[in-house]
Order: sequence, then structure tokens, then C-alpha cells
Amino acid sequence: MFDPGQETLSAGIGEDSNGINLMEFSDEILLHILSYVPCTDLVLNVRRTCRKLATLCLDKSLTHMVLLHKEYQVNKDKVKQLMRGIGKEIHQLNMAGCYWLPSHTIDHVIRCKNLVKLNLSGCHLTSLRLSKILSALQHLRSLAIDVNPGFDAGQLSSECKATLSRVLELKQTLYTPSYGVVPCCTSLEKLLLYFEILDRSREGLILSGQLMVGESNVPHYQNLRVFYARLAPGYVNQEVVRLYLAVLSDRTPENLHAFLISAPGSFAESGTTKNLLDSMARNVSLDALQLPKSWINGSGLLQHLKFNNPFYFSFSRCTLSGGHLILQVINGGKDLKSLTSLNLSGCIRCLSSDSLFRKAEDDIDSSILESLVVSCCNLRHLNLSAAHHHSSESLGKHLCQLLARLKHLLSLALPVCSITDVSTNTDKPPVQSMTNVVPPGLGKKIRIGVPTYTKNFLEQSNQKSQSSVFWTLLENLPFLKNLELIGSNFSSAMPRNEPAIRNSLPPCSRARSVGDSEVAAIGQLTFLQNLTLAQLPSILTGSGLVSIGLQCQHLRSLSLANLGMMGKVGYTSALMDMLKHCKCLRDLRLEQPYFNANTQFFQALSHCSALQRLCIISRSGTLQFDAVMSFMANCLEVVMCHMFMGESLTVCKTLQQTILQSFQADRPALNVIIFPLLHEDLTEVIRDVPMMHLDEITLFKSRVAEEPPNLWW
Repeated sequence: MFDPGQETLSAGIGEDSNGINLMEFSDEILLHILSYVPCTDLVLNVRRTCRKLATLCLDKSLTHMVLLHKEYQVNKDKVKQLMRGIGKEIHQLNMAGCYWLPSHTIDHVIRCKNLVKLNLSGCHLTSLRLSKILSALQHLRSLAIDVNPGFDAGQLSSECKATLSRVLELKQTLYTPSYGVVPCCTSLEKLLLYFEILDRSREGLILSGQLMVGESNVPHYQNLRVFYARLAPGYVNQEVVRLYLAVLSDRTPENLHAFLISAPGSFAESGTTKNLLDSMARNVSLDALQLPKSWINGSGLLQHLKFNNPFYFSFSRCTLSGGHLILQVINGGKDLKSLTSLNLSGCIRCLSSDSLFRKAEDDIDSSILESLVVSCCNLRHLNLSAAHHHSSESLGKHLCQLLARLKHLLSLALPVCSITDVSTNTDKPPVQSMTNVVPPGLGKKIRIGVPTYTKNFLEQSNQKSQSSVFWTLLENLPFLKNLELIGSNFSSAMPRNEPAIRNSLPPCSRARSVGDSEVAAIGQLTFLQNLTLAQLPSILTGSGLVSIGLQCQHLRSLSLANLGMMGKVGYTSALMDMLKHCKCLRDLRLEQPYFNANTQFFQALSHCSALQRLCIISRSGTLQFDAVMSFMANCLEVVMCHMFMGESLTVCKTLQQTILQSFQADRPALNVIIFPLLHEDLTEVIRDVPMMHLDEITLFKSRVAEEPPNLWW
């Protein structure tokens, strides 16, 4: 309620030295300004300031859609007050990833009687609680939930099943073998499945992918338009997804226009899946396609599938040759202006001819890339990472020069070796291989806190980079928001469900020609929001990072991995200078052997006032206890702190407990893991990380064109 005693405050709200009062703006302008304020603040705080704001804060344009996703300061009391205040006005409620809220807090969703869309992914939810909530939501048409061990569809009430029968869109994350609520959703048009089932229980028991007999009342797919399945590593996930697909193979929906399965490693094709693909080739015309590599490799499937106005293709890790790409996908140069997202990561032959004698490191066929660029001129998201795409010395045919024609690109992922300027490649001195690791204590030490570069060096780097093909590429992509430069042979030290990797493959020889001056070129991307740099062996001082910090003021997420030689960290000073300018940075992931997370580093990091999530992975790395505590005290927005270093288990546990005891009361979402990287129990620790953090920052992966754009609301 508005407090009349606060009316006197309204005169001073937004008033500057010129006497301009924010309250004199039109309602339309004020509503636009208020749309940037979290809904909880609007309802619980802002509307109490004056009568005008009390009315505007309850405007339908601000209350119909409530976003609590990543609103880390929201606690159970705020949720309760919010639902009481505007529950009946909410039509869309996104609580995805609110792992810190107690399960009984979710009960307040019942007040939102007019909900049409509800996202509870990552929330604590039992089958009984779900039944109680959904029984009250008769208008619900879109739902996202997790299915955890102990889920029992038999506990769902008839009212709940009636609501589910009207649901058109379902996103279901499975942590246990189950159909979840899919059999109850008889009107489904969009089904998104995320399989996160582990092969072993916490007790070490091997799990089975067979579903219970009572769950054989399987899905109803007759109205399905979109089918998406993403599998985490593990054979159980593959077994369970086959059961979902078995129903599709019996009768393929006539309106199916997007069929996407993302599966790591080997996922063998079965008789059931072959029948499904044959049926799709005969009966449907697709707009989006992604299949496991083994389903495409060596088959003529693509030439039989029909496409309407495709907007998304993913052939990640397939052995698709350039000839097949041109003939079967873009139909010999067919106009594909509708295609906005293309994922060719790990397709080592996709830009090369069909020669049987070609090696992965041989030059690409520029005519294939040129045909792709001409046909798919409206691409906004392109992933060419995890392959050796080497350009020849043909004038004007360098990969960077051809990609510069894609003026609409917003996201781009490239292998480091692909941006090498061929004309100058032979002039650069060789750099020591990353395989020749310098033993601790033998390499020349870098003085922490003392810059190893000068302003003249920065200017020379910028002048040098402006003549490169990579500079030209970025100059022609002024609106690029997401950029990834990842070494072709890079692998993270911390893969999923496995022990930490101790050795990595050496970088591509051409990648050794990419250094500080090329990184400096990234600074011209004014609108850059997300940046990943991995396995750049020729980073010496890191001077290019300073250019990025100064010029990319919208940078929100930064991931750096294995920069420079592996035996020592030479870019620490530049990184610290960079961080002092990153006022909008929210996520920082740093993976670097022998990294010293000391007082100077954390003091520099404290300048990132918006920082929310920090992840440091460092084999033989060290940290300073007091520096970490001081950083956590200064950066009030930090809610995730993951450090996998070389410290002892005792040191790690003590620091973790101290952080939680000191800050969790004021930060309900605080998630802290400090653990030795090479400890044998690392995988057990990882399984307790909230999926939102694990998927978005802790585990390394290329994220450009990983999924179709706007897959979920």
C-alpha cells in the first residue's frame, strides 16, 4: 500500500540541479523506465514512494510477466509478498534456477490463477506439490519442470491431469529415468527434454534406463511441432531417450517442423531411429534439424529430408564434407535467406573438398565457404569451432574476408588457427609449444602487479592489428555480441562426469601466430557482451585484454583459458588492468594452470561491481585466504564462487565453510565450492552444483548456435 506520509518524497524523486522532475515525464516514458526495474522492487518498494508510481507499478505491462530467474536477492518472504500483491495479474512467471528457495515457497504460485506460462526448472518440486499447484492453474499452456528421483505420476490428481491435458509446451529436465508428465500432456505441440541422468547413484549403484511398467502409458505426439532432446554424457540417457523416440517412430506427427537431438560422443542408430528418420523423410518438411553424428555420417539421409524455410541447422561433430554440405544442405547454392543459425563445430571437413587424401590441417576450399556465405546471407549465429580451418594465400579468399560479408552476425565462434593472416604467418618467430611445460620454479617469474607492457606497446599492437584480416572481419561486424576464439585442440581440465584432465593436446601450429595484437582487435566491438578466448599460446603480456576492458563497456561474460605458455602466467598484470574497467561484468571464468589468485588479483576483481559468478580452474594454482574473504565482502552481488585449485582439501574446506558462514545469511542464493582440482571425489562434488551454474559457467563449452534461437520463452 502507498503511504501518504511519503508524498513529500515525490517532489524530490529524480530531480536534478536544473529542477527537472522525473514525475513530470509522461506515463509512457515512466513505464519504459520502470520496465528495467525487477518486479519485486516495483511491487515491494518503488510503488510505496508516491501515488503516481503506486499506480504505474501495477500497470499490466509490468505485472503480466514476472521474471525471478537470476534475481538472486529474492527470498521466500519477498516471493510470498509478491504473490499476495499481484498474483492474480501474473500471466507469465519465470522462476527457473531459483534453487535457493525452500520447496514450500513454490506453493504461493497457486495464487497466480491466470497463469498461462510457468517455468519452475531448477526449483525444488515433488510430484505432490506439482499436483497441488497445477490443479489451480486452469489457463496454463506452457510448463517447465524438473523430474527428480522419487517422482510418481500416480500422485497427480485428476484436476492436475486436466490442466496438463491443455498444456501445449513442455520443457522437462530428467534426473531419473521417467516419462515425467509427458503422458498426461495430450495436446503437446512443443516438447523439450533435457536428460541429466547419471549412470551411477550416490551409493555407486549402476542405474538402468528401463522405465517402470506402470509408465508405459507413453507420450501423445500427434500434434507435435517441435521435438528437442539434449543428452548429458552417459548410456542411461541414451536408453531413456530411445523410449521417447519409439512412439515417434510408430507415427510421425504430420506437423513436425523441428527435430533436434543433441548427444555427446557416440549415440548409435537403432532400427527404431532408422524407421523414424525414414518416416520423417517421407512425411514432413523441416525448418530446424540436429542429429547425433553417427546418424548422419556415411548415410544419404540429408539428401532425402525435405526442408521448408529452415532457420536452424546443427551438424556438430559430423564428418560432413564440403561437397555434401553444398549439395545436400544448401542444394548447390540454393537461396537460404531464412537460415539464421548454423552450427558446424567439430565438422573438420565441412569447408573442404571430398578428397580422401585430405588431412585435417590442410587448407580449406574457399569456394565452399563462399557458396555458404552467399546462400546464407542472413546468418546471425555461426559456429565453426573445434576444427582446423586454414586459409590459403589466395587473394581475397581468406576465411575472415569471406565471413566479413555476413553483416547480420550477432554470434561467432572460430578456431584460433582460422584467423591467422597467411601473408604474415611465415614472418613470425616460432613460439614454444605448450607441451613443453616449464616446471614450477624454473621459469622466469612475472612480477605480480607490475605491468610488463607499456603504452607504446599497446599502440604498436593496435597499429599492427589494424592491417590484419581478423581486424577487417570485426570491423565489418560492428553489432557482434558474442565471440568465441577457441583452439582447435583445446579441452577443458574439468570435463563432465570424469576425473580432471591432466594433459592437453598442443595447439595448432598456425595458432602460434595469434597473439596480443589480434586480441586487441576485439576492442573495436562496442556491443560485445560475451567473450571466450581459449588456447592462445602466443599471448605474451596480455596487452590486448586492456583494449577490450577499455572499449567493450557492455561486456557481461568473460571466459579465459590456457593463454600463453602453460608453465607460467604472463598476462596477470594486463588482466588486472582490464578488470578495473569491466563495470558490467557479471560472469568470469578463468582456467589457467599455475594461476596465483592473490591479493592484487582480487583487489582488481573487486572493481567489477556487477560481478555475480566467479569460477577459477587451475592445476597447481594457489589462492590467498584473506584475499578471497575480502573480495567476497566487497563484491556484494557475488552469489557463485567456484575454485578448483591446487590447494589441499583442508584449506579448501575451511575457506568454503568460512565464506558460507560469513555471507549466506545476506545472500540466500550463495553457492560456494572450493575443492582440489585433481581430487578423486571431484565428480561427486560437481553433481551438487545447481544445473544453471554448471551448464552456464563451471563447465566449458562452445555456446554459439548451441540451440535454435528462442527455443524457450
